[in-house]
Amino acid sequence: MTTIIDLFENSVNKYSSNSFLWEKKTDKYESLTYQEVLEKTKILAAGLISLNVKKEDRIALLSEGRNYWVMSELAILCTGAINVPLSVKLDAGTDLKFRLEHSGTKMIFVSNAQAQKVKQVKNDLPELEKVIYLDPQENYDRDETYIEDVFKQGEEYFKSNREEFNKIKSDVKPNDLANISYTSGTTADPKGIMLTHRNYTANVEQACSLMYIPEHYKTLTILPLDHSFAHTAGIYSFMAYGASLAFVQSGKTAMETLKNIPINIKETKPNIILSVPALAKNFKKNIEKGITDKGATAEKLFNFALKLSYSYNKEGFNKGGFLHFWKKPLINLFDKILFSKIREGFGGELKFFIGGGALLDIELQRFYYAIGMPMFQGYGLSESAPIISSNSAKRHKFGSSGYLVTNLDLKICDDDGNELPVGQKGEIICKGENIMVGYWKNEKATNETLKNGWLHTGDLGYMDKDGFLYVLGRFKSLLIGNDGEKYSPESIEEALVEQTKFIDQVMLFNDQSPYTVGLIVPKKEALKKAVKEINLEIDTTEGQKSALQKLQEEIDEFKKGGKFEGQFPERWLPAAIAVIAEPFSEENKLINSTLKMVRGKIIEYHKDKLEYLFTPDAKEIVNTKNLEEVTKF
Repeated sequence: MTTIIDLFENSVNKYSSNSFLWEKKTDKYESLTYQEVLEKTKILAAGLISLNVKKEDRIALLSEGRNYWVMSELAILCTGAINVPLSVKLDAGTDLKFRLEHSGTKMIFVSNAQAQKVKQVKNDLPELEKVIYLDPQENYDRDETYIEDVFKQGEEYFKSNREEFNKIKSDVKPNDLANISYTSGTTADPKGIMLTHRNYTANVEQACSLMYIPEHYKTLTILPLDHSFAHTAGIYSFMAYGASLAFVQSGKTAMETLKNIPINIKETKPNIILSVPALAKNFKKNIEKGITDKGATAEKLFNFALKLSYSYNKEGFNKGGFLHFWKKPLINLFDKILFSKIREGFGGELKFFIGGGALLDIELQRFYYAIGMPMFQGYGLSESAPIISSNSAKRHKFGSSGYLVTNLDLKICDDDGNELPVGQKGEIICKGENIMVGYWKNEKATNETLKNGWLHTGDLGYMDKDGFLYVLGRFKSLLIGNDGEKYSPESIEEALVEQTKFIDQVMLFNDQSPYTVGLIVPKKEALKKAVKEINLEIDTTEGQKSALQKLQEEIDEFKKGGKFEGQFPERWLPAAIAVIAEPFSEENKLINSTLKMVRGKIIEYHKDKLEYLFTPDAKEIVNTKNLEEVTKF
């Protein structure tokens, strides 16, 4: 039984002179060693104690990834207080205020880029006593201070209170809360997940059972640190192995920060990158664009090399074999002249990605595996701190979510809670030291999710005979036919987006109805262009009808007689479609911070459209409501 502080101090004892944190504040990355981070963390923690931070106080942290993020969390934990890590994507008025109020936050660390949000709500939060800025401000209110001044107070405190500090730090126990981590919410209200020190350290031990990270390895932290996956798999797993993490250089705007990612990848030369499917897709698009820009010959060669690699690699675990041995020398040649050049764009040292956050398209996995930068899919929930399973270099199977971490019990259960045999689909439930204590101030949700120590994930899945877990999607997002049959929509939605030219976003819906319907956000510019090519304009009735028919033709390709026939059972393909001009976005809260659709909110937001889709008029895609939407393109 250990705390996060024990985990950190053990690593400092083993790897004191290793680089731990890398940050680019000027024109180059500079690092801090494990020993340096420990010293700074202790002084900052002492400063917090002198500001009257007590055990179990909630201290929030709202910042982009940087050295001070990690130091601030470790300092909070040294005092026995609880960190409330917050997403930089929260809006001030509702999301941020709700979390600060609900958690009873006493102080908040905040970066300059997020400062305005806190200023906006702080006077409405009577429990919030102090705002600590990570960047200097022109002036400070009475309840505001600069982190450098907290360090100074810490140095002052240490002159006569070192013994008291050591006692406070040693009073922190494994079962004390470390974080209240709020869900980004694919359902209605965000819930505060209570995770203890031991939840985290147990999950680090479990993660280390899946893969080994050499101490010279480095990761570039692209995912926000409040994301539980980046938190455990990034900060704490790398810490356990004495490895290091670098942060993306913060720009003045979110877009500027995004543009820094490819530059920073080349500068830091990471060995591992934690990713989510949305990021992986963007990287793939950029790679493909780079190849296309080189001309038709390069594109043909690249596609041939990919096809050859796909046929040799199969599902990863079963690659090669006697009949395929002749392909290996050719693949090695393509790797040398083609794929290695792509890897140089990622710094040239990248061994693999680890994918989490949502289901990862199997084609994406094949692609990255072929070019020599495998993307190993994992599975977890914030409620499990978060890692439950993952593929790894030593053991992997495309399409699966990998094999289970050690010291975790997992069952697949039917609706009545009975355990199902291997290969049968049901709800994934699990039990172990990494499972949360419950939801902060939400007994009802806690009792619904935790039953006799078992975490009911709400995810549908099955185990295969080789011990690999397959996750099929959320129970709440399942399509349910009028005969009670269930089907997960994610793979169909993924295919409709990936394998078509005109569909940008899609959400399928069936709640015990005779047929499935779909909400579709089209690729407007591509549709306009296609309409123009047949000498029509999108602002004419004929042009609008043509655009809708093109969308219908794409859906029909998955039905009988289409080129993708048989890929999915036809009853789960949309029989009626509502075209939507406004995309699902974080701004309208229809996707969350991990870029997953918030189905409950989409259903509520487009309630009228969904109702209309079950009327006879809606069966034809060219209907008044869809024509009206196309006029907004």
